[in-house]
Amino acid sequence: MKKTTIILLMALCFSSMSVAQTPLKPRLVVCTDIAPADVEPDDMESMVRLMAYADLFEIEALITTVGWNCDPYPLEWSQYLYRVITAYAKDVPNLMKRSGQKKFLSIKKENTKQKIGYWPSAEYITNRAVMGSMYGGIRSIGERNDSPGSELLIRLADEDDDRPIYVAAWGGANTLAQAIWRVQQTRSEEEVKAFVRKFRIYTITDQDMDYAHRMDRARSSHQWLRQEFKDDLQFIWDEGTWQEQCELGKRNWNLHQQLIQGKGALGKEYPTYKWGVEGDTPSFLYLIPNGLNNPEDPSQAGWAGYHQRGICPDSLTTAWTSWQEPIRSSSVGYKTRFYPDEINDFIARMQWADQGRGNHNPLVVVNGQKGLSPLEVQVKAGDTIHLDASRSSDPDGDTLNFLWWQQPEIGTCTLDISNPDKAVTTIHIPQDAHPTTFHLICEVHDNGPFHLVAYKAINLIIK
Repeated sequence: MKKTTIILLMALCFSSMSVAQTPLKPRLVVCTDIAPADVEPDDMESMVRLMAYADLFEIEALITTVGWNCDPYPLEWSQYLYRVITAYAKDVPNLMKRSGQKKFLSIKKENTKQKIGYWPSAEYITNRAVMGSMYGGIRSIGERNDSPGSELLIRLADEDDDRPIYVAAWGGANTLAQAIWRVQQTRSEEEVKAFVRKFRIYTITDQDMDYAHRMDRARSSHQWLRQEFKDDLQFIWDEGTWQEQCELGKRNWNLHQQLIQGKGALGKEYPTYKWGVEGDTPSFLYLIPNGLNNPEDPSQAGWAGYHQRGICPDSLTTAWTSWQEPIRSSSVGYKTRFYPDEINDFIARMQWADQGRGNHNPLVVVNGQKGLSPLEVQVKAGDTIHLDASRSSDPDGDTLNFLWWQQPEIGTCTLDISNPDKAVTTIHIPQDAHPTTFHLICEVHDNGPFHLVAYKAINLIIK
């Protein structure tokens, strides 16, 4: 069998002597039914974790809104969101030490595009905390359901910004549905489609109704979104991953007690679980820019599991889901696999919040390419590809451990990966491989505290 070594042109890679441009953060909106700890503490837990990662997300809006536990949403519950923001204000000077940030930008500049690694001011986040829909369900959509949240979503979509807006629905996504309805009243059909295409949504189950009616899917504005905009709105309906997040948190609660609760001001606001732990967290772990998955492709496995497009639990609409077998087991399997790295990463950040010092994640470089973007390589059947991560490094000087692996759900066959635990590997493409894309990951751990991880995706493209 003829073997061809694929040599990546320097024009397609970052030079080892150049500094990769810092990418912009992904745009994130959270719709939360945050509540007192004796009612439902998991939104509070997830909000604490989100604040510990405020350097990785452009937090465009934190919208308090209706959910399973409340219809209408009690206005006084929003105080729990502001308690977390107040804690962030106390901890952010320590968190800034993680990236060497000395000061905040002006509010005017913070309101423009933020780069990964920038910790926003508490003032900026407070300004982004607004009230959304107080009443749930499709029955509420209409003239009397506008809110500061729906108005803010319209303004965000109308900004001169090509980045998609990811809506993480910890409660109901009624506020987004209302924003779309309002735009329908004043814009053309094509303008409405363009507006909707700005958004992506990840819903933790379907909470756009009270808990007692949760199985009556027709009550929910989510179903309306999937029916009316099935070709325009990337909709992920999570049934499976969030439950596993809850269960893994319960099984590892000792880590939360010892290494998260009480660490810094944020840790002091992290409540003890009642039903499950951080059930809403997968909605933004899906988006986390760690090099593992591209959120524009839900079939790529990441810290929020794995999804395929198919029929929803309402047996009527389609979306990206993982509720049916065998996809559910695959998604839960990825969640279980990544959980130790996910929780260790959170613990390490809480150490920074508490002490202003700690471990950093490794920096992965494959074939000279730095940064979070995947390395894309054009190949042919029968080729042999050499992948070299030996120029990866660790900011703290820690020793690195390597693992190369293939996501089997993407591609048409299993690749032969030589020396998968070494910095340099060789990939053999079968002679009879058909045109497809293979999705590989270079996973790198350091040997510092909590053995932090970083990833680099490699897409091998056969045409």
